[in-house]
Amino acid sequence: MKVLKFRGSALNDLRRFPEAARREAGYQLDRVQNGFVPSDWKPMATVGKGVEEIRIRDEAGAFRVVYVAKFAGAIYVLHCFQKKTQKTSRADLDLATKRFRDLTRELNQ
Repeated sequence: MKVLKFRGSALNDLRRFPEAARREAGYQLDRVQNGFVPSDWKPMATVGKGVEEIRIRDEAGAFRVVYVAKFAGAIYVLHCFQKKTQKTSRADLDLATKRFRDLTRELNQ
């Protein structure tokens, strides 16, 4: 089972999700840790190769957990946020991309 490592403010952002969304995110991340795919996800190639997004919907809205699991050591959670519109905001994409780029630099040193 791979460990979870949160980048930047991702853990605090996840903790601010409503309880039901937070529990669902935890369940889906546990699935990833154990080698399974999340129930509802999509690749996020615009952020980086191997980056995926867990999609969570509940009565409080739509929530996203962006992570990368392709590295041997851990699953890295890059960004957690609530979606306010149909399209993912440029700010959320840019933040996830920056964290992915910083992570790949660290791992290649």
